[in-house]
Amino acid sequence: MSHFWTLMNDEFGEDYAATLARDHVLGALGGRTVQEALEQGEPPRAVWEALCSDMDVPAERRLGRDNRVARGAQGGQLGGRS
Repeated sequence: MSHFWTLMNDEFGEDYAATLARDHVLGALGGRTVQEALEQGEPPRAVWEALCSDMDVPAERRLGRDNRVARGAQGGQLGGRS
């Protein structure tokens, strides 16, 4: 779920992501909002894909930004060792 919100915030910005989640109705998810679909157990990936399709998010941006440093990475060195 945290990855879902990272994708939402990266793509739409925190304020607009929250508004979309609360207000945007997705026909592909039975006329539910993002928030309703998630609360009713819809997998976050399915919700994200439905929203991306609805909002015309290009395929190359649907997996998120590729400029993040992996957790535990230390400046490109494995485990911080030289």
